[in-house]
Amino acid sequence: MAAPPEKITHSLGHVVVTGGAGFLGHTIVKLLVKRGACSRITVLDLKPALKPVEGVEYNFGDITDEAAMLSLFQKIKPNAVIHTASPNANSHIDKLMYQVNVVGTKSLVKAAQETGVKAFVYTSSASVIHDTRSDLIYADESYPLCMGKDQPQYYTTTKAEAEIHVLAQNRTSEYPNFLTTAIRPSGMFGEGDVQALPPMLASYYRGQAKFMLGANTNLFDWTEITNVAHAHHLALAALVATSDRLAKGLSVPLDTERVDGEAFLITNDQPVYFFDFPRKAYAEMGDVTKPSAVWHISADIALVLAFLLEWVYFLLRKGSPTLTKQRVQYAVMTRYFNIDKAKRRLGYRPIVTLDDGVRKGVRDALYRGVVPGQPAEWKGREDILTSGVPGVKMQ
Repeated sequence: MAAPPEKITHSLGHVVVTGGAGFLGHTIVKLLVKRGACSRITVLDLKPALKPVEGVEYNFGDITDEAAMLSLFQKIKPNAVIHTASPNANSHIDKLMYQVNVVGTKSLVKAAQETGVKAFVYTSSASVIHDTRSDLIYADESYPLCMGKDQPQYYTTTKAEAEIHVLAQNRTSEYPNFLTTAIRPSGMFGEGDVQALPPMLASYYRGQAKFMLGANTNLFDWTEITNVAHAHHLALAALVATSDRLAKGLSVPLDTERVDGEAFLITNDQPVYFFDFPRKAYAEMGDVTKPSAVWHISADIALVLAFLLEWVYFLLRKGSPTLTKQRVQYAVMTRYFNIDKAKRRLGYRPIVTLDDGVRKGVRDALYRGVVPGQPAEWKGREDILTSGVPGVKMQ
């Protein structure tokens, strides 16, 4: 069961949210505004927000330009930064990933340190401790980072490199009052989603609800986006509170309690069998396929099909197929986490359940018209947000 929203009344001051026009960043901004958590919020992004949040300032800029970031921070004088900006994990452009995730993060950290920013929250990823091949069973923050030759996904290596830098800059001798932390969410989805639910729902329209890879005995952790935003808020509030104690000459939290200099895994605390998640989404679409009618395709056969499809698409220069080796591997692996550290130190509890998140996320995706194959006339229909898919009677 989800916990009630935590009321955090201590003002965070002026907060900059990088990537604030994106999926996670926009959700964080909305949550902070709703809670009245900041005296001022500035969004920093390369693109404008589709739906700007009232009362929020929007600035456009390239975070890899250190001089531009320093100039901006000197001008707006923020107290804190939540850094979510990152390329799409599926972009496959290594240079872009390194420039934004590593160079851009270092640029922001430097600008923040030199302008007196007190707190810096970095959005990392649960994937930084995963080699994308091995099972993760109740994994926690004690697991080593997987990078370089041990990490097939270059995107994840760059996220890990950036995390290392951010945490290393916590309370340094040169900047003793600069506090940092990292949030590692797993499998984000929800309202505003473009990477998880839309392609999943598109598979429903392709008739793939009747197929399943593997035996579906592998647990997987997903995280509703509001919960991820909530974790960022909690982390920033903890950093600001510690900063205030430092400023007053008071003792800082014990090593077993501290948030600064630490990383935190975040999930919905509701691991589910992998294909139970898309089946929840399909049910929102009106799917009534019985489990006994679902065809199970072995992982070995699926990997061979994926390999062949990837080569065909490569030769025809058609991009990436729906079925890839990476997607097959994720569909049959066990990957769930122990979030006790976040519970103890951040006071984190999910505030949106998995079922509520799926329901809202599916309706939102259809309303935005971002699901390939959906009826075109559904886009922009307000009744979908309130009542769900037209003609589908929910239980």
